[in-house]
Amino acid sequence: MSQSTIETLISQLGKVLLGKPEQIKLAVACILANGHLLIEDLPGMGKTSLSQGIASSLGMSYQRIQFTSDMLPADILGVSIYSKEQQQFVFHKGPVFNQMLLADEINRASPKTQSALLEAMAEQQITIDGITHHLSSPFFVIATQNPLDQAGTFPLPESQLDRFMMRISIGYPSHDAELAMLKTHTQATKQAALAQCITPQELLLLQQQVAQVSASDAVLNYLIALVDFSRQHDVASGLSPRASIALLQAAKAWAFINQRQYVVPEDIQAVFASVAEHRIRSSSQFQGQALSDTILASVNPIR
Repeated sequence: MSQSTIETLISQLGKVLLGKPEQIKLAVACILANGHLLIEDLPGMGKTSLSQGIASSLGMSYQRIQFTSDMLPADILGVSIYSKEQQQFVFHKGPVFNQMLLADEINRASPKTQSALLEAMAEQQITIDGITHHLSSPFFVIATQNPLDQAGTFPLPESQLDRFMMRISIGYPSHDAELAMLKTHTQATKQAALAQCITPQELLLLQQQVAQVSASDAVLNYLIALVDFSRQHDVASGLSPRASIALLQAAKAWAFINQRQYVVPEDIQAVFASVAEHRIRSSSQFQGQALSDTILASVNPIR
């Protein structure tokens, strides 16, 4: 039942983002692994459409925030307002108190505003005026960002980037996918919401099943070898222990999607770039994908 449900989810999202099965599969793996997702690409590539499709398909309480340079942390978390009737400050919850939060164009907000999500993403809670407020479960942040060379953007700090389990890029559609989009795209189809195919409770059960996927010592040693290589070879900042955990969780989700209850090196390789590239800072000529490809090519799987 769980496998057919996942297949239905992937197929349904394929109707929103045409010709991008790999990106959809990575996004689903990130959610099954209980991670936050960063989608980076040019405007108009389908980032927001994919995010809204995920929220509709999962039937989660959802809110979209358009990040701007004048946004304040209170616009995300909420604010305490004095009530004359109660003669005390009353906390009014912000958009973060939803099961899914879409932070649209997150890098257009200032670093101060971006940092408002750090505690929520890491600990599933926020602290306001010394009082801790727990967030909904499940809780996901899906953020979109434009390339940093575009006007009005602020780079995400390393601490913020490390909170995202995966970063994916959608890219331009193929000729056939764009032709199909032009033939079927109307205002009605744009506004139509996808049918819910998984409830939040079912999602929590799926996440528990993913957590139970096994990984042998040989596979774990291969994962550690990749992480060690990222820390020792020509990088200013290698993969953190949080990244190691994220890589294992993502690999388990990828194995689960492919109907296996155990992780193989190919699962780690499939998710490695999405988990690692936004976390590694190179000290010389290697950048992004070139560096992750170098790491994968340099470390042989241990079987």
